Amino acid sequence: MASLLPVPPHLPANAALFLDFDGSLVPIATTPDSIAVPAGLVPLLRDLQALLGGALAIISGREIAVIDAFLQPLKLPCAGAHGAQRRDAAGHQCDDAPGDISAVIDACEQLAQAHPALYVEPKQSGVALHYRRDPSLEDLCLRSLQAMLAHRPQWTLLRGKQVLEMLPVGASKGRAIQAFMQEPPFSGRTPFFLGDDISDESGFAAVLAERGVAIKVGADVSCASHRLDGVEAVYHWLQAACTQQRMLSALRRPAEVQP
Repeated sequence: MASLLPVPPHLPANAALFLDFDGSLVPIATTPDSIAVPAGLVPLLRDLQALLGGALAIISGREIAVIDAFLQPLKLPCAGAHGAQRRDAAGHQCDDAPGDISAVIDACEQLAQAHPALYVEPKQSGVALHYRRDPSLEDLCLRSLQAMLAHRPQWTLLRGKQVLEMLPVGASKGRAIQAFMQEPPFSGRTPFFLGDDISDESGFAAVLAERGVAIKVGADVSCASHRLDGVEAVYHWLQAACTQQRMLSALRRPAEVQP
């Protein structure tokens, strides 16, 4: 049963750590631009990345530039827009946008003008339509986006927590994690992935296929192997992981020669 999933194990020294952003590292807010990043998050991620030999990446539905703004001055390896964007550990970025969807974005903006509770999040690789402020608008949003997608076979619809998102066919967090795992410094390591939403399920499947650890944040049903209760539990687990990695690093150092 989903409620009986165990808490995740300690993070090993050979881990590759993949982290969702909203709902995992920061609490979900009413609108995407109203989140509050915990004060200790940036130094914690910086330290963990160093302790893991660089093998830490953010896997988010947000665009990479937005993640960078929230986590400045860090510029971590990152998959944005659910894998439609990816920046590797060397800083090289690739983007997948199979066509102009400005007409779709305009239509979403018009829908939001008629229903002010909606929030439109345009992206270079898609568009997200948030209905968190009025969940009764879900059916309207779904019908509208499905109609817009009817003649756009290169695009698909992704459902999330009170959000519907249009993104390129084939883009997923799972594929992004698979790509990272083929490259240094991630290759050869045991993947860990934390996520809270439906869009994270492909990431869970990817790490489980690599005999890794998939960590569901929150109470929803999931294919994940482990669970943490929420953002605060994630933060405590990451802090414990950082402390443990420091101890392991100290143990690996050669003993000082006494004079």
